[in-house]
Amino acid sequence: MDPRAFDLPRYLSVLPLFNELSPTELERLALGCQLRRLARGDMVFHVGQPCEEFHVTVIGQAMLFAISPAGQEKVIELVGPGHSFAAEALMFTGKPYIVNAQALTDTLLLSVSKQAVVGEIEREPKFALRMLAGISRRLHGLVHDVEAYALHSGLQRVIGYLLREHVIDEDAPQEAICVPARE
Repeated sequence: MDPRAFDLPRYLSVLPLFNELSPTELERLALGCQLRRLARGDMVFHVGQPCEEFHVTVIGQAMLFAISPAGQEKVIELVGPGHSFAAEALMFTGKPYIVNAQALTDTLLLSVSKQAVVGEIEREPKFALRMLAGISRRLHGLVHDVEAYALHSGLQRVIGYLLREHVIDEDAPQEAICVPARE
């Protein structure tokens, strides 16, 4: 996909945070966005860098991760197309990034600047409510993930991930998924 041919306002209009904006508002917001092509392994940002934007994966997949004091990498989240990450809330605190982000595959990333978002909040206060709702949904999802890590076996977590990430075609023949009983 050629980023120069990408219709940013149209793409923004289908994202949950922005789908209620008018065409004029979408055009204004698009001016504060940047498309970036990343190769597999390219870093999006590092812990400690200033957080002046949030990101949406358009094509590909990004990984949020932390590195322990012992040097071990811990995956926080895998982010696929159409999902935002890293800073919807953080960019308003004035604090730097608290995790790292890296492209897992060749990725097209949309970065939305803090300045553009603040401008829309100042013009349309309801935009702030939509952002809060989006942040709340994200927090709820992260709490659900932590519960799953703490309360489910590795096999149950893998099955849950696969079921969440793959839409099942209801017309296709279904095979039973058997989970062995715990002894």
